Amino acid sequence: MELLVAKKDLLKLLARVGSVTERRSTMQALSNVLFTAQDGQLRLFATDNAMAMAGSVQAQIITPGVVALPAKDLLDRVRMMPDGQMSLSINEKSIATLKASVGARRFTVAGIPEGDYPAPSALPAGSSPIVMAARDVVDLISHAAFSVSSDESRPHLNSTLVEFDGDVVRMVSTDGHRLTKVEVTNSGSPARATLLVPLKAVLELRRVCDDLISDFGGDAKITITTAGSSAFFTAGTLLFSVKLVEAQFPPYAQVIPKQSTRLVRALRAALVDGLRAVSVAASEKTGGVRMMISSGVVRISSESPTGGEGFDEVAVDYDGTPVQIGLNGKYLLDILSCLAEDEVILDMNGELDPIVVRPVGERSFLAVVMPMRI
Repeated sequence: MELLVAKKDLLKLLARVGSVTERRSTMQALSNVLFTAQDGQLRLFATDNAMAMAGSVQAQIITPGVVALPAKDLLDRVRMMPDGQMSLSINEKSIATLKASVGARRFTVAGIPEGDYPAPSALPAGSSPIVMAARDVVDLISHAAFSVSSDESRPHLNSTLVEFDGDVVRMVSTDGHRLTKVEVTNSGSPARATLLVPLKAVLELRRVCDDLISDFGGDAKITITTAGSSAFFTAGTLLFSVKLVEAQFPPYAQVIPKQSTRLVRALRAALVDGLRAVSVAASEKTGGVRMMISSGVVRISSESPTGGEGFDEVAVDYDGTPVQIGLNGKYLLDILSCLAEDEVILDMNGELDPIVVRPVGERSFLAVVMPMRI
């Protein structure tokens, strides 16, 4: 195999496709990227057996061929090449040589034959695609990903639920202590489908959409296709595929309180500032803070054996009976920090009942935080 390709094109595609490789896998092949050169295109494919990414760039193909090359080693070397055209050639022992078109800089790196690499995934034929604005996908992820559990041994919590419900696309996540639900309207491509997408793939999808918006602007679109236990996301020239989680997501509607007896309206920035300050003195193990809510004010306090005590007051719009609630301050801060609205509403009942957080405005978002004894 031999070809000429622009450094900037190969560097960008290799960084994006190579991000799904598995560097700590016992399977050597999964730390590699498959290179296929033919018909004026250099196509790259990588997988960790749960996710896969493929994309292509234009190249001058002198001799077509296929080889798998180590993603990180090759990326490091491509970065060090001078700008402009560079050549990539592969010998019969799968040794790759990178050479600058101008200057003497050259690298070699050992690859593996095509037959030792997993077969590339392909977009299924005959499926009905769902088209979404990339910015809407980013919006969903930025308002839900933080409450996904990081415990990979609990796949039903280490994932986000995505529901396509006619014109509404809904994303829900929970780690058992908090829950977030956010919706966007997708009137151009109504659909009915339910996906359970692992956190690792959700975060990768966010990066794909960010790049797509950077390249094509706010009107950039992403196409979603489902087939069996997999989902395929087409973003420009990239194809990102994911093995969906086959588990039962918690019945989230049962967690959200149907009504509340207390409603607190507060300036989001002021509440964030008070919580962040008081959390400095909270227990590192529990992150617990107390919120004593009375007419016109919420008093926030914390204490720990090593951190001493913290206290602050935040003015709020509330005229109900006083109530004291304990919770993990970080959980509430995460929720408030993902919002852009100036004001938020806290819906609550008793001191041991969940708190519902929602912004004041048109955004279809709510979060639930479970209380804790302090």
